[in-house]
Amino acid sequence: MLETYYVGSYWLARSESAEACARRAERFFQEIGRCDSAWNSWYRAANSFEEARKRQFVPSAANFESLFAQEEHQIGDGFSFHLWTGDSPEETSGVDGSCGSADTFLPSTCVLEPFDEGPVGARMLSASVMTDALRAMVVAWDPEWGVVTSTAHRDSVTEKPKAGTFVGWVMYFSRLRGPVPPLPAPVRIERVEDKGTLVILTPERFTVSNPEHVALAARVHELLARAGLLGKLRPWPAAAP
Repeated sequence: MLETYYVGSYWLARSESAEACARRAERFFQEIGRCDSAWNSWYRAANSFEEARKRQFVPSAANFESLFAQEEHQIGDGFSFHLWTGDSPEETSGVDGSCGSADTFLPSTCVLEPFDEGPVGARMLSASVMTDALRAMVVAWDPEWGVVTSTAHRDSVTEKPKAGTFVGWVMYFSRLRGPVPPLPAPVRIERVEDKGTLVILTPERFTVSNPEHVALAARVHELLARAGLLGKLRPWPAAAP
């Protein structure tokens, strides 16, 4: 069974202008491009792979502002985008994002689906690249919570996954959620500037088929829950930078 992964970051009720969201989007694509060379060329969606490959998109702030001015990329008081990359229909990676909304029920998000097959997928699905990808989201979007996880593990531990409530391979907790407690080896903890903390469960690829990985995730879930770090997203404090 091919275990698929995603990198996601989430925050709630932070109203931002199209210009501010465009600057954040530009920063994210600059940062993700440093994680792996395969994330340096991006395209807009189309009806076929061949057609989409002709719609290259340079992820600059100016181009995102133009994108957000289009009705199809406006969701209520927020904005959305979808970009993808890849050299063949069988090996692609995509990013979906939504931002700028003050909605207290629908979170803003940035979700990356990395390459999961072929030599690029083998290279990307490492703890170092996945951690760097989540860090790129953190420095650009300043989310409340983020995760790198396999959909198989996520679906095995929660029937209705809600951002902020479950444990994955790599996690991010904003300082607004509080400090991360000591965690058992081989878990690693890293600060991200003054924003928050990354938690990396395993130095090798986390898989749901490995009972040691699953047991470690359950233990870390218990400790994080006890520390009050797991829970639904909350409206972003007005005083937050």
